[in-house]
Amino acid sequence: MTPCRRSRRGLAALLAAATLLAALAAGANPALAQSAPGRQPAPKGAEVYFHYPLDGLRVPERFTVRMGLKEMGLAPAGTEWPSTGHHHLLINTEPGPPDQPIPADYNNIHLGNGQSEVVVTLPKGRHTLQLLLGDHNHVPHDPPVMSRKITVYVR
Repeated sequence: MTPCRRSRRGLAALLAAATLLAALAAGANPALAQSAPGRQPAPKGAEVYFHYPLDGLRVPERFTVRMGLKEMGLAPAGTEWPSTGHHHLLINTEPGPPDQPIPADYNNIHLGNGQSEVVVTLPKGRHTLQLLLGDHNHVPHDPPVMSRKITVYVR
């Protein structure tokens, strides 16, 4: 393994640990939450939301989506820590069953490295966007941590 890969992996682990500590300090107590079998519990008050774009905004064909998260932390896919997950951007689609992994396709963008922003390119017209947090296996939490659906207009 190259030194660069080692330092990236170490940095990712450090960031995930800091995020977990922040979530626990914010009052997230996974031991108190109840969850359906096979699903990770979501702390009370957990919320995912759009920083940008906002509902009804006109955007260029290529734009950056910025996401926010409250009462939970971000962790890369495959990293199993309580009160953490990673973003999924749903474009022009509905969420699937809450007990199934979120599909990975054009309409379900996985941000599996723990990113909180992504650049997307959409054709001109009306589009819906929604955020859904997934656990280490891309399964929504219990209850699902999901934004409200917004509409953007690509000019």
